[in-house]
Amino acid sequence: MYELQVEEMSCGHCVGAVTAAVRALDPQAQVQVDLAAKTVTVRTGVALARVRGAIEEAGYPVAAAH
Repeated sequence: MYELQVEEMSCGHCVGAVTAAVRALDPQAQVQVDLAAKTVTVRTGVALARVRGAIEEAGYPVAAAH
């Protein structure tokens, strides 16, 4: 499980875009977005670097990840 801080998310469109970016890597990934906390929690077997890269390619810079 990864938790990523994604500061530029602000609406439902952002949630959809981030979720779609992760699921493009792993259609079975579990993605939970907390807009208030600006966090994305991902359960997947895909490497963190790839998940982070996909979110950033979707236009949402990742401030921190672990």
